[in-house]
Amino acid sequence: MKSAVIVFPGSNCDRDCAVAVERSTGSKPAMVWHAETALPEGVDLVVLPGGFSYGDYLRCGAMAAQSPVMRAVADAAGRGVAVVGICNGFQVLCEAGLLPGTLLRNQGLKYVCKPVELEVTNTQTRFTAGYRDRRTATMTVGNGEGNFFADEETLDRLEGEGQVVFRYLDNPNGSSRAIAGVVGAKGNVLGMMPHPDRAFEPELGSADGAILFQSVAASA
Repeated sequence: MKSAVIVFPGSNCDRDCAVAVERSTGSKPAMVWHAETALPEGVDLVVLPGGFSYGDYLRCGAMAAQSPVMRAVADAAGRGVAVVGICNGFQVLCEAGLLPGTLLRNQGLKYVCKPVELEVTNTQTRFTAGYRDRRTATMTVGNGEGNFFADEETLDRLEGEGQVVFRYLDNPNGSSRAIAGVVGAKGNVLGMMPHPDRAFEPELGSADGAILFQSVAASA
């Protein structure tokens, strides 16, 4: 599998994502700076990492969504390439219009950083196929604006079409319907607030995040 991790000014999980992908799949990702206008040829997976792109000024992810590289990311997504945005990366995907909804400040107005239990609500995607009959996964969250919000019509559509793939068992940030991760209509773009890149080996407390990257590799 050929992969790439996008690096924005203020990203702080880009190396975490690179290590997680390499340890999980055996494939070392290319690191792509935000000012680039092209992705590596033949890329199978693009990862938008967590962090505080552009210092989270204006709105989280809003400035990063305008970076030159995002046109290439959008083009890749349009061709069916797997794209995953984690935490700040999820915010960027929503701001770029590649996923519906938005991420608001946490309901308790506090930064939340802790392990969370997730329900795997759809194992029929290229990101979740490896979970098979498993219904739960453990990862971690670390965010101040992880409260997923969309209007009721959009939420009904996401649930009705199987686009909700992860749900919090104990909603830590007040997300609508406890949604932790969604895929786009084509199924190849995933946004999630929990960090699979912090849960890819047992020594980290969970290896459940590795399954996500391995699922993409198996589908490549």
